[in-house]
Amino acid sequence: MNTPIADFVRDYAASDTLRLHVPGHKGRGPLGCEALDITEIRGADSLYEASGVIAQSEENAAALFGSGRTLFSTEGSSQCLRAMVYLALTCRPEGAAPVLAAARNMHKSFLYAAALTDARVEWLWPERMDSLCSCEITPEALDAALSRMDEAPAAVFVTSPDYLGVQADIPGLASVCRRFGTLLAVDGAHGAYLHFLTPPAGALDLGADLVCESAHKTLPVLTGGAYLHIGKNAPVAFAENARTAMSIFGSTSPSYLTLMSLDLCNRTLAEGYGDRLMKTAGIAESIRCRLRALGWEAVRSDPLRVTVRGDGEAMAARLREGGVEPEYADRDSLVLMLTPESDPAALMRVPDALGRNDLPEPPSRALPTAKCETVCTPRQALFSPRETVPAAEALGRICGAPTVSCPPAVPIAVCGERIGPEAGKLFEYYGVNQVDVLKE
Repeated sequence: MNTPIADFVRDYAASDTLRLHVPGHKGRGPLGCEALDITEIRGADSLYEASGVIAQSEENAAALFGSGRTLFSTEGSSQCLRAMVYLALTCRPEGAAPVLAAARNMHKSFLYAAALTDARVEWLWPERMDSLCSCEITPEALDAALSRMDEAPAAVFVTSPDYLGVQADIPGLASVCRRFGTLLAVDGAHGAYLHFLTPPAGALDLGADLVCESAHKTLPVLTGGAYLHIGKNAPVAFAENARTAMSIFGSTSPSYLTLMSLDLCNRTLAEGYGDRLMKTAGIAESIRCRLRALGWEAVRSDPLRVTVRGDGEAMAARLREGGVEPEYADRDSLVLMLTPESDPAALMRVPDALGRNDLPEPPSRALPTAKCETVCTPRQALFSPRETVPAAEALGRICGAPTVSCPPAVPIAVCGERIGPEAGKLFEYYGVNQVDVLKE
């Protein structure tokens, strides 16, 4: 597969052109990559008005992923998720309300997008909550939630796979959405590789209309590289307005190093990547089996992730002593992310470093669902004067901005909600010490 962005940038770097344009390093510097770090010079195309090499590379990506249209992001899937909120509201199906139904474990960038677009959000809650990261919504639960709404929402937003690797029933959810005349939008930030499994298992393959995927999380792409995918059966207006939506939330100075990385990834994906993926998925399963044999609770997850329930912080400390850095650890879970770029021999250090499970039995994982009273819209709260107070003093106050680290970037309390005792318990449980609230 051709790589038009990389070819142009490399040719330019090899030329003797005097650079009287930005960036200021002029192609020279201590990192060694400065010669490839260019801007929108003639021939390099422009990300938000793409008609040349960037457009060609995006068309290659669309063909690889089987989408109706695929656009590149150099600002992660957060930019794409914001664009999805904008598209869902402005291009919503006829008869749909300017409301978004969303699983409560949505990334905080979704919440910021809702505030910026002044969208109203109807939250979808799980039957049982055992982690802030997960919010399993069944098709039956979605059907019941949509039935209670006076009008169909502009779109239903879910995260799949979530931070712990739990995958939603995308075909079932998509079927419910079609029956109610709404659209399914998926934050698939951790699932860019799923389309290349056998059989393909990406959210777009399974029936979603809009999908964002962080290429840099699971594919050989530099940090910030991501995709906005539009399904072939999605309303035509989505594809027509997608680039405008991306430009609203993106910098006018995208990284060409990241664009090159996305471009070169196209070739990698086209050249037997699926076989390498399946081999790595097999290695991940063998690690899960070894961990279970050592007494660890390696749970169901997407194929390239190893999720172990228990005292994740204690497990992470053991791994670091063995020269292994995990993706994420909290009081309940440890998350390890594998890719075909991982060294198979080195991966076997994971069970060796953890050893036999001799940690205390974890307590019950049932957590309270922080269903707080909505006092004002996210936009009203986010644009109001705020102050930061100790979490213990936030009870009864109105949340001004989501307070949560990244990862996992899943808010406990949402801006505009009155913080109740359940949210207070979750702040304590997850070690949130300070909270932004509206000034009284």
